[in-house]
Amino acid sequence: MKLRLGTRRSKLALAQADEIAEALGANGIETELVPMTTSGDRGADPSTDPAGVKGLFVAEIVRALRDGDVDAAVHSAKDLPAEDEDVVVIAAVPERASALDVLVTRDGQLRPGARVGTSSLRRQAQVFRWRPDVLLKDLRGNVDTRLRKLADGEVDALVLAAAGLLRLGIVPEYVAPMSISEMVPAPGQGCLAVQARADDAAAISALAAIEHAPSREALTAERTLMKALGGGCALPLGAFAERVEGSMRMIAIVLTPDGSRYARAEVEAPTPEEVAELARLDLAAGGADEILSVVRQ
Repeated sequence: MKLRLGTRRSKLALAQADEIAEALGANGIETELVPMTTSGDRGADPSTDPAGVKGLFVAEIVRALRDGDVDAAVHSAKDLPAEDEDVVVIAAVPERASALDVLVTRDGQLRPGARVGTSSLRRQAQVFRWRPDVLLKDLRGNVDTRLRKLADGEVDALVLAAAGLLRLGIVPEYVAPMSISEMVPAPGQGCLAVQARADDAAAISALAAIEHAPSREALTAERTLMKALGGGCALPLGAFAERVEGSMRMIAIVLTPDGSRYARAEVEAPTPEEVAELARLDLAAGGADEILSVVRQ
């Protein structure tokens, strides 16, 4: 069978879809990319979608999948809202790329007063906590646009996902990985999620060829925690899970946007669901509910 893969038109989204197509092709499955422009790409207001920014980038692709215009949808897993659509499932989670963020600077330095560009509340809050002597600048756009603004001097540094740079084949001159202690990644960062219709047994069977169980478990743990905390694009939540020596380990953090208050959890449990619940309880004990109520106001 030939699988029609729905994807956004951005360079990164097409690179991700190509990665999936190549993996499927290696398993003898023919594919065709169906690029789409989403409302998020057109600059729509996040308040128009119940899932906020994340919903803007996936809703139209999911609708095409639901309507049968494509057979599968390729997403960056961190863009998926916490709530799954009723009629679609994540049919495959391939092996995860790096979940880390990286710091990209113009000259290899991050001096006091430097302007750090990012539109992510999670990144902003953790930068404030890690380097209270720098300034944060809200910076949107694709990776190329952000790197151009860095080169033009609009900002002095950027925080970007390592996986995005890797998939685009971009190696900035001055780039440094950020440790988990400095910057806990977004839930699902580095993971791709391939959706199919829940009743399309043929597509689900074909996509099973590229499933990577440890990456699925990590994504399940992180999304379970995100859902338990209320999901949403404006949630300054970092979560990273991995299976280590038979157990699931998770590090998670919730912060106020200025980084002044935070709750952090580092837990271990046998299953993704159990580790997410332990993390939720630890975060709650650290004041996460109060922090999130401040964020939502």
